[in-house]
Amino acid sequence: MNRIVDLLFSLIPLVATGTAVLLLLIFAYWFLLGRRPDLANEHRLYRQLAMFGLTAAGAIAISLALPVSESTRNQVIALIGVLLSGLIAFSSATIVSNLMAGLVLHLNRPFRTGDFIRVGEYFGRVVGRGLFNTELQTELRELVYLSNAHMLSTPVTVVRSSGTIITATLSLGYDVHHARIKGLLLEAARNAGLEEPFVKIVELGNYAITYRVSGLLTEVKGMLTCRSHLFESILDALHAAGVEIVSPSFMNQRRQDNDMKILPVMGDDELQPDTPSSEDMVFDKAELAEQQEKAEFDLKEQISKLQEQVKESDGEAKKQIEAQIEQLREQLVEVVQSEDDTDAAEGGDAEQDVPSDVSKPPA
Repeated sequence: MNRIVDLLFSLIPLVATGTAVLLLLIFAYWFLLGRRPDLANEHRLYRQLAMFGLTAAGAIAISLALPVSESTRNQVIALIGVLLSGLIAFSSATIVSNLMAGLVLHLNRPFRTGDFIRVGEYFGRVVGRGLFNTELQTELRELVYLSNAHMLSTPVTVVRSSGTIITATLSLGYDVHHARIKGLLLEAARNAGLEEPFVKIVELGNYAITYRVSGLLTEVKGMLTCRSHLFESILDALHAAGVEIVSPSFMNQRRQDNDMKILPVMGDDELQPDTPSSEDMVFDKAELAEQQEKAEFDLKEQISKLQEQVKESDGEAKKQIEAQIEQLREQLVEVVQSEDDTDAAEGGDAEQDVPSDVSKPPA
């Protein structure tokens, strides 16, 4: 009987520790993740890391509370470490690789929310950067979730926010002098709104010369519309100058004069008005995410500067600065809340285009 009582008393620390750890983990999960299941990936990152750290600390606490000798306790802790290592190595390699890749991308920040990037065959604007995946909105307004391991192992092309080069390539016959073509293409690039345009001859083929016209676009958010306008401007400039744009294998069985040129004819009544820019509709979520992240960053910068001023102030001036800080913190809460609401509203979208080596977003 005494042995049973001693055994029960020896189990009290273990039961108390286990209960405390369990309650702490349940409360931490509810506080960090459970009460806000609609959090954006960017804001779930730190919460997931905190939950992982608390779980590891709880496991160590329970191991230390075991009613065994110190040597046995060390062996149990070592066994837990071996089991976790084996579990991670054999059954969770993909999760761990995505986790580590997400941390690397978060620290290096090769791109930001709202940037245009190309990853393999996917091109679009960054909507969010999570712990396990990166959300991309394509030019078809689809949302693609690329695993962070895929992002880290694949070359990522980032369009610079200061400006990008818009290009167009076309082939024309040898019967038209290249100097004339160069002037027409430069004119077309300027009409499309490109700065500092230039033309290069990239190939002398068997049947045609390949030209490439390029120019700088400083407002990168309109790159899709600008590229389309460049193509239209090239067609208008060449057709207006009487330059044929036909394939080298072009064949026409009709009998025509030798001087007859194949040019499309369009009447004034067939001219179509310019279509409005489509970027606002195509990249709506990426645009909103960029604006929200910029607003959050600016508010944090203002709060940090005011906090430095509080340390050097006193009296009424200090109270006014503290009031400004409180107002900015309220605005920051509203911005974060709007980000979460936006992410929740997008939760009911249609199926996303996810390749075999691309992970879907975590639940």
